[in-house]
Amino acid sequence: MARPTSPAPTGDGPREPKPANKRGVARLAAVQALYQMEIAGAELSAVVEEFESFRFGEEIDGAQYREADPIFFRDILAGVVARQREIDRRVDRALADGWPLRRIDVTLREILRAGTWELISRRDVPARVVINEYVDVAKAFFVEDEPKIANGVLDRIARDLRTGEFDASSEPGAEG
Repeated sequence: MARPTSPAPTGDGPREPKPANKRGVARLAAVQALYQMEIAGAELSAVVEEFESFRFGEEIDGAQYREADPIFFRDILAGVVARQREIDRRVDRALADGWPLRRIDVTLREILRAGTWELISRRDVPARVVINEYVDVAKAFFVEDEPKIANGVLDRIARDLRTGEFDASSEPGAEG
């Protein structure tokens, strides 16, 4: 399992990865769990049990899994499952013409679903934080264009759902 990291400045030298926090780990694990549910047809309760009992904080095949926020993990999974139709419609509208959600790689699709759920349901988390977190999740799986796609799609959805967070006065560098 790839460990999600984000660059942390260390003076003038190269950037070193910063370990993800428990919510970041929960986001990554939720994307993996959603992938497992879609590919293998696994049930929500079975996947939650597997992750919480056998993955969080455990060593598997020489890789140390980090601790995750289990409540946040469950919220993401249950929320995506409960609101998948609404989420899929929003993502479909935000994708480029000619690229319906079903044509998108399964992992990227689950990243977009989880990020969209969080934008819809977790108003306590700023939209820019949600976008950055799921771009970091995308970077854990992809090195090409997918993180940019995740950024663009989630930004469109966020601007539609949370217009107040993107007013000119709230843009970085805006005066006021």
